[in-house]
Amino acid sequence: MTLWPGIVNIFDMNTLEKSLNKIAETILHLDEASLTSLWDKYKHQVEHFSHSAEWEKAVIIFSIINGVRVKNSVFNENLLKKSSSKKPESPSESPKAKPYLKLVK
Repeated sequence: MTLWPGIVNIFDMNTLEKSLNKIAETILHLDEASLTSLWDKYKHQVEHFSHSAEWEKAVIIFSIINGVRVKNSVFNENLLKKSSSKKPESPSESPKAKPYLKLVK
């Protein structure tokens, strides 16, 4: 029995996606401070092109480090936005509270 090319590609894509998910899971457990300490090293390697597998790996590692930094930056920014938007309302600002009225004669 022969499989259609579309079915094989779907299987390959599922396997690829599973592999990428495993890689992402591993990267999420890495410490940003430790990664940042390696940033200069890999930046230097990327800036000095060489036609080698080591240079290609350095580009991937440098991209991963930058990806983690961007992810953490976006995460922290959104966390701050959420915490600042959840400030407790004063009774006069709350729509459920009775309005503050003062009797004037």
